[in-house]
Amino acid sequence: MTTNSLILAVILSFSSYLLEAKEGMWIPSLIDAALEGEMQTLGMKLTAEDIYSFNKSSLKDAVVHFGGGCTSELISDKGLLLTNHHCGYGRIQAHSSVENNYLRDGFWAKNLGEELSNPGLTATIIVRIEDVTKGVLDGTTAQMTQSEKAVVVNRNIREIGTKAIEGTGYGYIIRPFYYGNQYFMFITEVFKDVRLAGAPPSSIGKFGFDTDNWVWPRHTGDFSVFRIYANKDNKPAEYSEDNVPYTPKHYFKINLKGADEGDFTMVYGFPGRTQEYLSSHMVNQIINKQDPGRIRMRDKSLEIINAGMREDEKVKIQYAAKQSRISNSWKKWKGEVKGLKRLNAVEKKKALEDKFKAAVAANKQFKGYENLIDEFDKTYELFLELDYARDMFIELFYYGPEMIRFSDRFAKIANMLKADTLPDEMIQAEIEGLKRSIEGHFKNYNEDIDRELFSELSKIYFDELKPDQLPTIKATIDKKFKGDLVDYRDWLFKKSMFDNKDQLLKFLEKPKYKKIEKDPVYQFRSSMLESYFQNIKPKHVILSAKIDSLYEVYMKALMEVLPNETTYFPDANSTLRVSFGKVEGYTASNAIDYSYYTTLDGIMEKYIPGDYEFDVPEKLIALWEKKDYGQYGRDGEMRVCFTASNHTTGGNSGSPVLDANGYLIGLNFDRVWEGTMSDIMFDPEKCRNIMVDLNYVLFIIDKFAGADHLVKEMSLVK
Repeated sequence: MTTNSLILAVILSFSSYLLEAKEGMWIPSLIDAALEGEMQTLGMKLTAEDIYSFNKSSLKDAVVHFGGGCTSELISDKGLLLTNHHCGYGRIQAHSSVENNYLRDGFWAKNLGEELSNPGLTATIIVRIEDVTKGVLDGTTAQMTQSEKAVVVNRNIREIGTKAIEGTGYGYIIRPFYYGNQYFMFITEVFKDVRLAGAPPSSIGKFGFDTDNWVWPRHTGDFSVFRIYANKDNKPAEYSEDNVPYTPKHYFKINLKGADEGDFTMVYGFPGRTQEYLSSHMVNQIINKQDPGRIRMRDKSLEIINAGMREDEKVKIQYAAKQSRISNSWKKWKGEVKGLKRLNAVEKKKALEDKFKAAVAANKQFKGYENLIDEFDKTYELFLELDYARDMFIELFYYGPEMIRFSDRFAKIANMLKADTLPDEMIQAEIEGLKRSIEGHFKNYNEDIDRELFSELSKIYFDELKPDQLPTIKATIDKKFKGDLVDYRDWLFKKSMFDNKDQLLKFLEKPKYKKIEKDPVYQFRSSMLESYFQNIKPKHVILSAKIDSLYEVYMKALMEVLPNETTYFPDANSTLRVSFGKVEGYTASNAIDYSYYTTLDGIMEKYIPGDYEFDVPEKLIALWEKKDYGQYGRDGEMRVCFTASNHTTGGNSGSPVLDANGYLIGLNFDRVWEGTMSDIMFDPEKCRNIMVDLNYVLFIIDKFAGADHLVKEMSLVK
């Protein structure tokens, strides 16, 4: 049996399991009669072709990859796009200033002419999906090393993808599934003119901020509204005043009936990454080292940034998106550790590995797999310390003080000047780019915050790494500053040009590479990178390749040796997927049972006047006092959020939540804290996704914002 047919057979053999667990993120083009039947048994009234079709319009045509990170959906025949507030947050922040604070006050374009352009923002729609496993693996052999195989695979991917889109104007993405045992190609249409049409104030769109993030009960109106524009032929085009709203092949109608307990739900989106088949070694590392280390770094970052944001309105705007980026994973990791411990995840993984070894030993046909777990043992023993060092480098360099990575922006011009052979126009073009970069950087930069981040996070970094992994600059700090990072920091910021906008702009009038290379911040950056690329990355790359090759074999072996152990759905990898479940609450812990929905009454119970997390706009209070909910209320209540048992992860933010008929009833935005370990181990009893009710979205747009012209574009049904 080929790997391809093996995977399909295993999935089909476990279709009955899905009724109970609702686990899995399914490739929509592979929804066959058996899986379709299971979904219909749970209440779905659609067919597989309604969900995905290449020959006619289907639900897939209304599901949009928003900026490559979140999901969004088309909700009108004029290209109106709905996604989460936190997905559009960076764009809302970019348009905000102290004078026009759209984060605080919200933004609502009164007409098409007022909608705001977002350079660089894309909206990607999937045209079709194809299994290209045979072509991608053509020419590979079992005797090849992972790097040798990668050369062949990458060449085949380029050839297959290029041929598929030739003369079409489309793009392509080819991704591995089941650790490289299967490959699918996604033909894409990428729209480049995406404009902001509306967003509620953060007191609605981020109500609860960090306190409520990842938890239930939730009362967050986490949505924002954009619009896709196309040229006059309805094709993707760069921003132009001549562009017109995009006419989609399909858009979602909205069911005002809403969600009732037990109703079928389907989440359709672009989940980012799951790791359901990790070995016990890596799960143990995540619980006991990786997540705790990253949490320590971000504890300190958030302590510093939050203090600054509370004290200064300008800082609050400058660091709003940065703070969200840091805090989101920080809180998720905390819940992940707790959940994995509660599930005894390491012990369960070890039990599976022992069962696998016993089954292999008992059957001669599996002889080729007898050393597989031992190989994992040996490889992970060498790998884990390097992987942790890499984690800490990422936390400091990419999520720590901005000045370090901002100085890295000048490496290219330093090398260009040093070469002394490049045309003046090339150098000048790079200088002009740097000038724009400087303006953007200092618009959202605060020196006091960056100074604290530098000394506090550098200390954690130096304490966590082994001596042979540390950058050479550490020896200089020990020698010249007696290891005092505060003294070193003060000297660094005083001597460097990278925290002074005017000084940098003046430097670019007559730039010299030696001045860049001698700058103390640039030297810190260079020492960090040199240490990482010499002492950590090379070994990490080699061992990562070895581990990848082991997982490729292990994945195939599991399905052969233990075909009835579980349902082997593919891990998420930012490609289009469907998950399904039903509307339901859950038991969080002993004597704590949660209902499946929240209401505006709950917002008022949490209301703290003037609080940055729990303040409530006056107009929303007035609407609540009058119970003025219009057609969106229900039994005298205004429902806000609800939970269901769909398997979701990062990237599903903004995903449409559809009812049995394929109508939009919710907007996915989070998971409950007790279920954040679902990226690694799914628990059907506690894993719940959190959605904002579409009735609340429409209520805010219509009754609160007075933007009923947007609602009139939509198709509402009951």
